[in-house]
This record gives sequence, structure tokens and C-alpha cells, in this order.
Amino acid sequence: MVLTTEAPSNRRMILPRKLLLLIAGLVMAGAPAMAAEFYTEDLRIPMTEAGPQGLEAFLVRPAGTKRYPLALLSHGSPRKFDDRAGMSAHKYYGLALEYARRGFAALIVMRRGYGTSPGGRVDSVGGCANAAYLPAAAVAVADLRAAIDAMATRSDITTSGMIAAGHSAGGLATVALTAQAPPGLVAAISFAGGRGSRDDDDVCNEDGLVQAFATFGKTSRVPMLWVYAANDSFFGPDLARRLYDGFRKAGGNAKFIAAPPYGDDGHYLYSVASRPQWTPYLDAFLRERGLNHDILSPPDPLPPPSQLNEAARAEFARYLASMMPHKAFAVSPNGGYGWRSGHTTAEDAQRDSLIACTKWSATCTLYAVDDRLAGPAQKPAADQSARAR
Repeated sequence: MVLTTEAPSNRRMILPRKLLLLIAGLVMAGAPAMAAEFYTEDLRIPMTEAGPQGLEAFLVRPAGTKRYPLALLSHGSPRKFDDRAGMSAHKYYGLALEYARRGFAALIVMRRGYGTSPGGRVDSVGGCANAAYLPAAAVAVADLRAAIDAMATRSDITTSGMIAAGHSAGGLATVALTAQAPPGLVAAISFAGGRGSRDDDDVCNEDGLVQAFATFGKTSRVPMLWVYAANDSFFGPDLARRLYDGFRKAGGNAKFIAAPPYGDDGHYLYSVASRPQWTPYLDAFLRERGLNHDILSPPDPLPPPSQLNEAARAEFARYLASMMPHKAFAVSPNGGYGWRSGHTTAEDAQRDSLIACTKWSATCTLYAVDDRLAGPAQKPAADQSARAR
């Protein structure tokens, strides 16, 4: 059972949603253009320790009828505890789409204590001077394993040939997962992996963090790729090398990429904006492991509504650039508009975009929902996954 059917009264129930993206063609030299679709779904991952709500998750995969190998994606941890509640699996849609474009069923799972996944400070490392990273990593691994178990019950996903990838604290969680590798895990990627950064170039109990990675290396044998940018303010080059050396000397199997500086802070190299910088590392690693697939192109941009003026068309371009589902754009006959993104459901986004539009005009209609045109002619096709319930 992957989807919850009940939710506590003080929580909005998250139901499965479909988001179909029209794709123009394959990114292959000389390949003919072809149409493809992606399927997305909001999930709650069952886990006893997470209570009846389970773990928040978001799935992105190609919309075919085959079983796609899982790509399990793990998020970082903000320096301020209070920022955890504002996190959302939807915010990682752009990253997940890159894995779906490469033939994977990408699942972003919010670990306990992040987003709407209950758990509080269950993954705390304790006091800074003696930060304990192994117990915190064990909590993260338990959450990731719960997600893997849930995906293994589905008929549209296979955990045979799956990969895992994580950023920052999610990178540490991914490395820890390889140390207790579940069956079917064939490769893993850590972008700026670590934990305990409380300020720029200030990491709690660095020696303890190095020792934790060495402990993972004792039992980790899954091929890994580690990527750190030269100007990472969380885990700088010297510490990154210490983490890698400790892991490798203990027996871990990893390739280290010292990436060039990225922007003002290389810790955020792994982002939607920097896809041209990090996806070549990912693709080369997947090719080396025989895990590469034909890469589908990103969605074709929708045409702007004809009644919009130049300034409004620029705003529609901002709507298209938003990688935060769910979103909607409403317009009026006289060129008024309103749009919203980052909503829990498509219905919420539609409602709020219409409200925003009617501030300028009494007659507004929906023009776009997520990355498709609104209206009967563009409604989503039925999902063909025959998912296990």
C-alpha cells in the first residue's frame, strides 16, 4: 500500500495527481523528434515510526507502461531547524525531472522532521562539539528503506537496477544507505555530501564526521560518484577530501569529482539552474555503469495567450520557468492575468490563480495548469501504470 487513505484532521490530505508534460524529442544526434509524456504523483510513504501520515513524497517518471528503475532522491538539511517545515518534495521537481528524463522513476522522499513528514528532531546530531553523525544517519537510512519498500510493491517501478542520489545531508544519507545496501541498488551519487555545517566553513565535530564516513566505507561496496565544488561553503575542499579519503581507505568504492567553483556558493551546484554543470558528471557515471538511457528533452514551452501585452508575456515566461508544481495561469479577454505556483494540489493552484486574475477583470478563465494548456482538449490522458494499491 503506497498511498494513505486517511489523514489527521489538522492536515490536508494529499492525493495522487497527474501532471503530463509534452516532450519534443530525444537529445540525440540525428534522432527524430518524438512525443513523450511524464507522469507525476503525490504520495505518502507508509512507515510505522512516521505515524498515520507517513512520509511526504513526490514521484516523477516517464508515462509509459513499463516498469522503470527507481531513482531515490534525498534532500539536504537547512542550518536553521525552523526552516525544515517549509521544505517540500515539490521543490525538487526540477531535479527529479532530470532523472526521469534519463529513464528512471524518480522519487523525492521527505525524511522524518522535514516538510509534512512528522518526526521533529528525530535525526538530531546532538551538541555541536560532540555531534553524533552515525545515529542521525541511521534514522535517514530507515526512512529511505521505507520508501524503497513502498516502491517495490508497485507495478510501474522496479527496485532492481535502482540508483540513489542525495545532496548535502541527503548525500550523507545516500552514502550511509550504500553501507547497508538494499538488494537492487547498483549505483549512488552524493553531491556535496555531509552534515553539521552551522556557518560558512564551520562544521560541528569535523573529526567525527570524517570517522562516520570511514565507518560507512567499511561495508559500502556500491559504486559511487561524489561531487564537491571548489567554493562549497558548507564542506570545503580540504574537508571534502578528508571525507573521501576516510571512506576509500576503509574500503568504500567512490569516484571523486572536484568541480570548478559555482556561483557565490558551490554548495548549490546541484540545482535546476546549474543543470549544464552537473548533469555531464551524472551522465558519464551512468554510462560507465551501463545505466544510461536515451535522454528526453525538457518540455516545450507553451505559447503565451494572444491577448497578453509585452509585459504580461514576460510574466507568462516567469510562469513557464517556475519548477514548483502545482501551478496555474489564468487570463481575461482584455489581457488581465494571474498565476500561482508551489501549491499542494492543482485545484488549489487553479483557484488561487483565478482569484488573482479577477482582481483585474471580472471574466477570467484558466489558460494553463502545470505544464499543459487548460481545457477539455488538453486534459491529462489516463495513467497506464496499473499501480499496486
